[in-house]
Amino acid sequence: MILPSALIPRPLLLLLALLIAGSPCDLAKAAEETKPNFIIIYTDNLGYGDIEPFGSTAHRTPNLNRMAKEGRKFTHFSVTAGVCTPSRSSIMTGCYSQRLGMHNNPRDGWVLRPVSPYGLNPDEITIAEVLKEQGYATATIGKWHLGDQKAFMPNAQGFDYFFGIPYSDDMTQEAGVRNHQRKNPRAPTLTDLPWPPLPLMENDRVIEAPVDRNGLTKRYTEKANDWIEQHKDEPFFLYFPQAMPGSTSTPFSSPEFRGKSKNGPWGDSIEELDWSQGQLMDKLVELGIEKNTLVIWTSDNGAPIRPEPGNITRGSNQPLHGRGYTTSEGAFRVPTIMWWPGTIPADTTSDQFCTTMDLLPTFAHLAGGEEPKDRTIDGHDIHPLILGEEGATTPYDAFYYYDGVQLQAVRSGPWKLFVPLKTFRNHPHFSKKKEDSNKPLLFNVETDIACESDVAAEHPEIVARLTDLAAAGRADLGNGEKRGSGQREIGKMDNPIPQVMSK
Repeated sequence: MILPSALIPRPLLLLLALLIAGSPCDLAKAAEETKPNFIIIYTDNLGYGDIEPFGSTAHRTPNLNRMAKEGRKFTHFSVTAGVCTPSRSSIMTGCYSQRLGMHNNPRDGWVLRPVSPYGLNPDEITIAEVLKEQGYATATIGKWHLGDQKAFMPNAQGFDYFFGIPYSDDMTQEAGVRNHQRKNPRAPTLTDLPWPPLPLMENDRVIEAPVDRNGLTKRYTEKANDWIEQHKDEPFFLYFPQAMPGSTSTPFSSPEFRGKSKNGPWGDSIEELDWSQGQLMDKLVELGIEKNTLVIWTSDNGAPIRPEPGNITRGSNQPLHGRGYTTSEGAFRVPTIMWWPGTIPADTTSDQFCTTMDLLPTFAHLAGGEEPKDRTIDGHDIHPLILGEEGATTPYDAFYYYDGVQLQAVRSGPWKLFVPLKTFRNHPHFSKKKEDSNKPLLFNVETDIACESDVAAEHPEIVARLTDLAAAGRADLGNGEKRGSGQREIGKMDNPIPQVMSK
């Protein structure tokens, strides 16, 4: 019996190619040609319910509909934080941000700000560095937000090429002035240095400041497609962290999309992102490399929706509970589609739990390498889930939901336990004024997707088991002021300087 190539595991396809190739030179060439390309589109603050494949009726996303029809949706795909910097550190390294020290720092709080002395430690190993070891060309185009000093920027973290902004699009010079005028309780030393005009950078050089944010999505898309075309004949990894819908209350978009959606600036921005995705997929098809390219669309965290019911002017996480910047499902679970024509089973859905931390080990294995062995990596190789292998299940026994330094919840299987807390901030199920959070809350997040029914009283044995898992998480990753045994150091440098254009 002859199996279709889509049913043959990628490592076996590689072996077959090597056996057929014959000579050492041909062997090397066959190995290189078989390595898949990887593209991650990482949108900013896009909610679970913001695109049509995940139920949106407010935004038109025909290209994402196509991606889902030809690919695979993941309905329990999670980030590791409800906010930018920690989430981005995890997708880069395969680790919880708490392990990296990227969840909180004394100068900036939980999100890095311009001219910060902190950033992703250069001693950490990124996806780009892992893939460069396997002969990949690497680029990041878009929003970085893992430190704006040279030692923390993409070119120092395994990327051959960078084009984009070093932090969030709302961190403008004007915003810096406002921060100078008021004390920020989350980051009391935030106002030490003035912020520069929002810089657009190419590699280590500022090429425009302030950048016109209305044109970012279009410019990023054009730059991404140009870079793909330049590297079509070699294995490549493109990390494409889109700046939009973004961190501002009124997202930006090109004139061609402005005012065209049914949901104001937020909808305009998302519909342009959908256009961008169509441009990228069409380019891969045009170049004839779509069948050797794994494309992943996801978001860095859920939408920062207002608490009023029905208000989706800053996005929708429906039917999940909660908003971004918390430990709710709406903050952590993000809309995810994977597309790899001929390899991923088309028009399928996975409801197994997996996370952005899994991409580093998965890409490493698909590329013929392995994840770093000299340190703890929290993610797992999930290629069986991606390829839709029969019987493939989540690799997680426990997953931890932190709000900065505080562990608030743990998930195991379908169960999510919010642990008792004496003090808290941004808790999705208690207001700041409420003091009765000294009891556990248990939800079945598979059957109760909106987290409406606390069933802790009915399942004391599950509460006890997850409470023990939470204790293990605190011991490893820390909690409050108490350092965990598995935590590593954030990167830090003296005398940070602003990213400004050379005169």
